[in-house]
Amino acid sequence: MTQISPDRIRAIEARRDELQALMSTGDLPSDRFVAVSKEYAELEPVAQAATEVRRLRQEAESLAFMAEDADDELRAMASDELHENRTLLETADRKLALALLPRDSADERSAMLEVRAGTGGDEAALFAGDLFRMYQRYAESQGWRVEMISGSSSDAGGFKEVVASVTGQGVFAKLKFESGVHRVQRVPTTEAGGRIHTSAATVAVLPEAEEVDVKIDDKDLRIDVYRSSGPGGQSVNTTDSAVRIVHIPTGLTVIQQDEKSQHKNKAKALRVLRTRLYEAERDRLHAERAGARKSMVGSGDRSERIRTYNFPQGRVTDHRINLTLHRLPEIVAGEMDELIGALVAQDEADRLAQLDG
Repeated sequence: MTQISPDRIRAIEARRDELQALMSTGDLPSDRFVAVSKEYAELEPVAQAATEVRRLRQEAESLAFMAEDADDELRAMASDELHENRTLLETADRKLALALLPRDSADERSAMLEVRAGTGGDEAALFAGDLFRMYQRYAESQGWRVEMISGSSSDAGGFKEVVASVTGQGVFAKLKFESGVHRVQRVPTTEAGGRIHTSAATVAVLPEAEEVDVKIDDKDLRIDVYRSSGPGGQSVNTTDSAVRIVHIPTGLTVIQQDEKSQHKNKAKALRVLRTRLYEAERDRLHAERAGARKSMVGSGDRSERIRTYNFPQGRVTDHRINLTLHRLPEIVAGEMDELIGALVAQDEADRLAQLDG
């Protein structure tokens, strides 16, 4: 386990106490109070974990002293309790180390979810639709809200592409490992010979940006408006409500035509553009800080195959952590806690190992 400096813990506890005193005065401006309470909320778990570690260590010293007592019965009891204490202390030490790990500043944010059909034609679009509904059901189980931003349906059903906003507490922290290529192996309903086909869809999960995160100058935008079109190119609107926004410095383009209102389409397009610019900046900073090093759960690169859904065998395999679960129907129905929990745990273990190294 990582050796944690007592001086660092004392400094954190002192700062926590200072923030607590500031909040109790009741005379902080509202914006200052929000900043102070946010910092306090980040430090309090560390202070609590440190208190528990200290308590268990003090208890261990008392039990070790008792274990040397002349009384056989007392010695045996102390020995048993000491064994239990060591297990609890190991857990508490790990909890403290995890609390001290640098957090992804985007973890508590809502996220933009993008699912696109990959190789496999109509079957890939059907699979993209299945994935999107899986995330919708998981979001519902977490108490999150899913808002469709845009979607392009395929003729056979499913989606060629769908973009949605997932709003709630800690959305990005749980969904960020979903970015990548998802592969499906199953017999399509149109397959008369019963042959298994393989197709794919890509998923991107981006932390949703707020206006304060990304400043966009109007002069950097080229905005075109035109009539919305449906399948086959037919006009589905008699007004110029569709919006195409090009961010000139980066070349990023966002098209939005799902709403009948040009104003609403423009607002949604700017929301998507802001999120993509924010993610591009995060990627740049991450590359600077971490170089090309990848974590155990992968880089989140959308070109990386991360998971296979094998319907004939009823299994889901996550290739990054070599985890296979024979619960495919439940997972596709949105029961993703075990899968996501394993990815989060592996990420934590990997980051702790890096600290130890």
